[in-house]
Amino acid sequence: MSRLAEGRIRKAEVAKAARTLRYNWDDVIFFLEVARTRNLVRAGQRLKVDHTTVSRRVRELERSLNTTLFKRSKSGFALTESGLRLLQFAEGMENNANAIIETVVGSEKADAAGAVRIASMEGIGSMYLTKCMAVFSKAYPSIQVELITDTRLLDMTRREADIFITFFRPKGRRLSVKKIGEFRTFLYASSTYLQRQRMPSDLKELDSHDFIDFIDEHIHIKENRWLSDILRPSHVVFRSTSLVSQYMAASSGLGVAMLPSYVAAQNNERLT
Repeated sequence: MSRLAEGRIRKAEVAKAARTLRYNWDDVIFFLEVARTRNLVRAGQRLKVDHTTVSRRVRELERSLNTTLFKRSKSGFALTESGLRLLQFAEGMENNANAIIETVVGSEKADAAGAVRIASMEGIGSMYLTKCMAVFSKAYPSIQVELITDTRLLDMTRREADIFITFFRPKGRRLSVKKIGEFRTFLYASSTYLQRQRMPSDLKELDSHDFIDFIDEHIHIKENRWLSDILRPSHVVFRSTSLVSQYMAASSGLGVAMLPSYVAAQNNERLT
């Protein structure tokens, strides 16, 4: 059998399946919310229905399409390969539906709405992004932002988050990656600490100071090893997986920490 004939047969099979399968377009809305929240209760709250209704509508969509869209576990609902494929088209349907409102009602009256889940490293999320939320909320009051700060690497291809803000380049299929800014790292210590320990003039004097650092075996992202790139301090008095905890420790006068400029430049003295 020729490839041309095989192709025609395949198209005929797809067309037959399309005539056989029928689904309710409204069920796609429930699918989208579960895909974004990974939770029936939260999806129900956003749609203003009971979670049992969400579950029923998702099961009905799966039955209509004769496929499994989610893997259900204690941690929540994760998209299957079929679910990931459907998600692309479902979001397209949603965008087209919003475009109708913009076209008919007018873009000046249309308001962006919905939930956006952002994932980031803890320092960026807690010490930078949260400061931007008030301005963002004022500009887009109908958008609800969900912020995830997690030490583990999220699987963006399975939509564990909509946006991932980080300082390493993520890998995966169907990802759009863009550089949005830069930051620098410096050694910081509080004025309280520097009153107790004089400002070092060279690396030898610096090595005699008390340091704050990450816990080596819990550094899952090599880009976090910025202190070890320049110095292996002899005296580390405090270690933490949390950049915020390191910042608080340095602010209280415990020791010297290497921190990103967006975290500590506002109120700590930089060692030069």
